[in-house]
Amino acid sequence: MRNNSIRSVLILGGGTAGWTAAAVLAKAFGRQVAITVVESDRIGTVGVGEATIPQIRHINAFLGFDEADFLRATKASYKLGIQFNGWGAEGESYLHAFGDIGAPLGLTPFHHYWLRGRDSGVATVLDDYSLNAAAALQERFAPIERIGQTRLSGMRPVYHFDAGLYAAFLRRSAESDGVRRIEGEVADATRKGERDHIASVTLQSGETLAADLFIDCSGFRAVLIEGALGAAYDDWSHWLPCDRAVAVPCEHGARFRPFTQATARAAGWQWRIPLQHRVGNGLVYSSAYMSDDAAHAALLANLEGAPLDEPRQLRFTTGMRAAPWTGNVVALGLSAGFLEPLESTSIHLIQSGIDRLIKSFPDRSCDPALAAEYNRQTRFEYETVRDFLIAHYHLNRRAEPFWKAVRAMAIPGGLAQKIAIFRASGQIHRKHDELFAETAWLQLLLGQGVEPVAYHPLADALEPQALQRFLSDIAALIARETAKMPSHRDFLDRVLATVPTQEPIHG
Repeated sequence: MRNNSIRSVLILGGGTAGWTAAAVLAKAFGRQVAITVVESDRIGTVGVGEATIPQIRHINAFLGFDEADFLRATKASYKLGIQFNGWGAEGESYLHAFGDIGAPLGLTPFHHYWLRGRDSGVATVLDDYSLNAAAALQERFAPIERIGQTRLSGMRPVYHFDAGLYAAFLRRSAESDGVRRIEGEVADATRKGERDHIASVTLQSGETLAADLFIDCSGFRAVLIEGALGAAYDDWSHWLPCDRAVAVPCEHGARFRPFTQATARAAGWQWRIPLQHRVGNGLVYSSAYMSDDAAHAALLANLEGAPLDEPRQLRFTTGMRAAPWTGNVVALGLSAGFLEPLESTSIHLIQSGIDRLIKSFPDRSCDPALAAEYNRQTRFEYETVRDFLIAHYHLNRRAEPFWKAVRAMAIPGGLAQKIAIFRASGQIHRKHDELFAETAWLQLLLGQGVEPVAYHPLADALEPQALQRFLSDIAALIARETAKMPSHRDFLDRVLATVPTQEPIHG
């Protein structure tokens, strides 16, 4: 077998996407692959990805990050879920909490017993059976793996953090593992003959850089994947019509919640993300239904504290790159696609793209079969995340023109089928290894008013008294465990007060 291994990778762009790719590739391949990051301090990053979902813990563990060091360096706080306010109707609220809800009995998921118990008046609200939800709503936190000696799982926390500080943290890790950074901007790219392969890029300084594999993390500009190779972009704005956002940080108010908030507004929604040193805020909206001035005013009128900067505007088109791996160029982050951060998936999509790339890492020929499979898997993930986001809009019961329009839109067939199955039977069927688990769909569907007319018949096998004990025991265990926890603020202060390690980055 001839040795045609990739020896050099050039990453265009830094930020979270570029430095995550650099850090993970350097940790995975060591010094056998030379990795270079080209970025310019003159080009800002979007930097709205301040909230995450549980998969980030795997990346941090792989990179050997000490949690206390990570929390200090990124000004992070803990996140137990996302609270959705006003998405069903004005004044309503529900929590998408991470982790398990209750415990299954045999082959039957817990929520079927809960639905039966609710019908018979022996079940309380769904949040009482989730440790993450119970702790979040009381603003408590503690890292619990399991509740005592029971079958009930413990906390499933992730983080809110400053995306710029996280990129800097990743950069230190990458550079300690041999990654080289070059300051500069790409002026031109040279292709290899007629193939969809890049041979080299030329910087504005005149320096030419060649590589075997290129990773495009240049954001919405998509300098290589679109600018040089012309890869098409699939526009999904007919399903996700918000096309603008305005963001501003503010001072903390009286609350320090261990969860993200996503609050529906007249023509979009507002995020609120609590960090150690500030609160991140933004309003995602449709320019067809709200002017920029109205969006700025709506955001500033709904801050918990004084603004710390001028509002920053962002324009986008939801969708994805038709072929995010084209030739010897792989697009990550905004170069690959954009799905609004309603469920905090932006950073996850970067990390899962890197994971797929490592699993399908090519040689210098960049076999089209590998690229095709990578693109198939990427499309599946983007489309299933897209459908989860669409459901939030489609299932609203608000009165404003924007919300009436998105409620009436035609939705993808797979999503319509999923909703119909749940409404008829209480059953939730995930497609293969889609990102969002049954508990996520359960909280979304119930939270926005989809009421099943039936539950699984196996839930009737339990005697009424046994059902009541089963439900009350779980709720009592969770309530007791939650009451032992310190406040989110107190626990975070305790972690941050620990003595820093000598080396902030391990590896």
